[in-house]
Amino acid sequence: MIRVMVAEDVRILRETLTAVLDLEDDLTVVAAVERGDEIEPTALEVRPDVAVLDIDLPGMDGLEAAAVLRDKLPHCRTVVLTGLNKPGHLRRALEAGVAGFLLKHSPPDELIEAIRQVVAGRRVVDPQLALAELERAESPLTVREAEVLRIAATGAEPDEIAKTLFLSLGTVRNYLSSTIMKLNARNRVDAIKIATDQGWL
Repeated sequence: MIRVMVAEDVRILRETLTAVLDLEDDLTVVAAVERGDEIEPTALEVRPDVAVLDIDLPGMDGLEAAAVLRDKLPHCRTVVLTGLNKPGHLRRALEAGVAGFLLKHSPPDELIEAIRQVVAGRRVVDPQLALAELERAESPLTVREAEVLRIAATGAEPDEIAKTLFLSLGTVRNYLSSTIMKLNARNRVDAIKIATDQGWL
């Protein structure tokens, strides 16, 4: 019997998903949670074989939670469901050790088969998501520009970034200005959004 944990913040979807999976003879849902920060403690308690995680959860997103599970419960395979076909998500998912990456509106039989496949040690990626990643434009940012913008995305001010990276304040400001220009952004916040959406950070 394959033990499955589900994490989905929308109650009707969580209950429907649980009911559909429980209909299968070889699957049993051992836990269902609605927040990302509930995933680790629940998984450590019920020890699932597979965690089916929504990508967009309160408390902690599904990809962060997948990385935590990889480290804390290595035998548990993760399948992440996304409603957003955003560039960069697949790369982040693979870095987090995700075994399955599917669109949220995939037919139930595809998810069920994906669960069985990942338990067997295979990786399952929705073709549309794989294609979106292949078509993703290369980042116009240098490694250092991306690093400065990544730290700025945490809310750090230019002087804090300068201290963190051992750079002068003027150099950090130059990096931020060139990043804004290269991305055709209105300001630093817009540049962070553009780079994040493209999976460049």
